[in-house]
Amino acid sequence: MPLKCSIKYGKEVICFHLIYSNRKTIEISVFPDLSVVVKAPSHINYSVIEKRIKKRANWIKKQQKYFEQFTIKTSTRSYIGGETHLYLGKQYRLKISVGNISEVKLTRGYFLISCKNEIKPEKVKQLMDNWYREKAREEYEKIFYQCWPYFEKLGFSKPQIKIRQMKTRWGSLSKRGNLTLNLDLIKVPKECIEYVITHELCHLRHYNHSADFYNLLEKFMPDWKRRKHKLELTFL
Repeated sequence: MPLKCSIKYGKEVICFHLIYSNRKTIEISVFPDLSVVVKAPSHINYSVIEKRIKKRANWIKKQQKYFEQFTIKTSTRSYIGGETHLYLGKQYRLKISVGNISEVKLTRGYFLISCKNEIKPEKVKQLMDNWYREKAREEYEKIFYQCWPYFEKLGFSKPQIKIRQMKTRWGSLSKRGNLTLNLDLIKVPKECIEYVITHELCHLRHYNHSADFYNLLEKFMPDWKRRKHKLELTFL
C-alpha cells in the first residue's frame, strides 16, 4: 500500500504517495490530477527520499502548475452542445440531438450524439463513457499487436489486456501477466499510447526501473523520452 507522506519545502508543503519496491532507483512522477507518486528501493533511508524530492521540488511544482490550468476544464464538463472533448489527442465538439436511438458517432470534427426521447447531461456522459471504452478496447488491442512482435521474439507469454480508470498510473503490468491500461489514454495521441504499452511490456524482462530496463526501452523506442514528455503535457 502506498504511504501518504509530505515534506516542507520553503513555505510550501509537498504531499506525495510513497511506494517501496524491489528497485534500484528513485522515481518521481506527477500526474494530471496533481498527485505525486514516489517509487523508491525498499532498503533506502527516508532521508535520502526527502533530499531527492527537495532537489526536484521546482520541477514538481512546475508540473503541477501546468496540469492545474486544465483542472477547471476537465472538472466542469457539462456534456452540452458545443463543448469540446478529446479523442486520440484531438479535440472534437459535441453536437447533441434527440433521435430514435441513443448513440455516439465521430464525424467531420464533431461528436454527434443522439439521445432517445430527451437530452440529459448525465445520459450524454454515459453514452460518451461507453463510446470511449469501446474505442479504447479497439485502439489498445491494435496498438498492442503492433508493439508485441518485438517481445514475442524474446519468448514472453502474451499478457491479457485490461482497461480501467486509474488516477495515478497510465498503465501497469502484473506478475500474473495482466496489462492494465488507463481508460483516459484513449484521449491522448497514439504515439503516447504506444509509449505506455511498450514501457509496460519492457517489464516482462525487467520488473523494475533499473538501467537495464531503460536500456531495453531505448532499444525498442529510441524517442521514448519525447513521447513521455508529450504524454505528461496532454491534458485529460
